[in-house]
Amino acid sequence: MLLMLLVVACYTICSLSDKYAVAKLKFDGNTLTFLMAAATALLMCAYLPFDSRIFVMSWQSFAAILLMAASKLLEFKLAAVILTEMSAFELKAWLGITVFLSYATDLVSGVSELGLSSVWKFCFIALSAVGLFMIARSGGKKINYVKIALPLVGYLLAKFGYGLIISFFCNEKTGVCYISPTLSLFFALVLLAVLLAPKVHPIKLFKEKTSGAMFVSLTKIPNVVGLVCENIVATESMANYAFIQPMILVVLFFIGLIRREECTKLNIAGSVICIAGIIGFQLF
Repeated sequence: MLLMLLVVACYTICSLSDKYAVAKLKFDGNTLTFLMAAATALLMCAYLPFDSRIFVMSWQSFAAILLMAASKLLEFKLAAVILTEMSAFELKAWLGITVFLSYATDLVSGVSELGLSSVWKFCFIALSAVGLFMIARSGGKKINYVKIALPLVGYLLAKFGYGLIISFFCNEKTGVCYISPTLSLFFALVLLAVLLAPKVHPIKLFKEKTSGAMFVSLTKIPNVVGLVCENIVATESMANYAFIQPMILVVLFFIGLIRREECTKLNIAGSVICIAGIIGFQLF
């Protein structure tokens, strides 16, 4: 639970930084993804010597790197399409669906045991999902779901798939590990940065928007901590990994209250219900 809270804190900082990069600095999806990948990979070099650095020369190791890179690329690309119709707040609410899939994966893989406690856990997941649905509806804006249906499904699968990749290629319960999560993520981010560099023109970017590019890059320091801890959480439990995004949503909600941003009764009720579901799941 402490690792989850640390991830939530780090990702909340990054979410606010990304919002600033898009709203104020006018960075597009490719630029933001490149800065995220390049800066995070560079900063991860300081941590890698302390990591397990497991790497088995096999197709599974290379598959993990490619799949992780594809997952991250899809996440950012599809989010850009979806956010034309709904807010980032509402999008995170939709991620509650992946909690059901993730907990079911834990049961199938043997990470969690099927019994009375699992029934309670599913009930609390359902409670969280109700709260997230209320949050998603609280925006009041009419969303054209026909336009974003496929991107939304793809986005949810990409987020779920990221945790599944880590769990499959490095599972603590089974003892099977082809490549350590941090090492596979590092190579995936390097691959993303190399692929996006020709589109972004990094030298030109840092010349024209030096302060902005440097600011966004430096705010990826907590992103490194968040990613490393998130990977650890995913190897231990897919369900806990899936709960991270709803928890970030709740934190952003409280930040909005502190800033005295406009908030509907449906949003408040949904956030309270979501918190109750998250706490209940952890207690059982």
